[in-house]
Amino acid sequence: MSAPESGDAAGREGPDPEVVELATKLFDLARRGDAATLAAYVDAGVPANLTNDQGDSLVMLAAYHGHAGAVEALLSRGADPDRANDRGQTPLAGAVFKGEDEVVRALLAGGADPAAGTPSAVDTARMFGKDELLEQFGGR
Repeated sequence: MSAPESGDAAGREGPDPEVVELATKLFDLARRGDAATLAAYVDAGVPANLTNDQGDSLVMLAAYHGHAGAVEALLSRGADPDRANDRGQTPLAGAVFKGEDEVVRALLAGGADPAAGTPSAVDTARMFGKDELLEQFGGR
């Protein structure tokens, strides 16, 4: 029996370093809010709901870092606005926590559910006394 050829998946241990490098780049693009580049990658076949090792999606990272344009670009390409990370947090709750009103509006326009997640965006708005957001959430 001969050794596997270079590039033979059966001979690899762990994830492909090139895939890890690309994923790291994508998560950095989301944190920086590079909507155009993220959109191009998703249009080329990267999953819109790609998550990191903590369950943070591209939308979560863009939302948490205050990038409404990137959030909109991802949502318009099928990203789930309510995808919770491994701690049960949603992008909308993260945006409420960070005080990112423009991101909150983008997520709501994209169909985010204020009651999703733990704590939910509603719970987070109540915690921080953000009555104007509670009104936006329909008085939940």
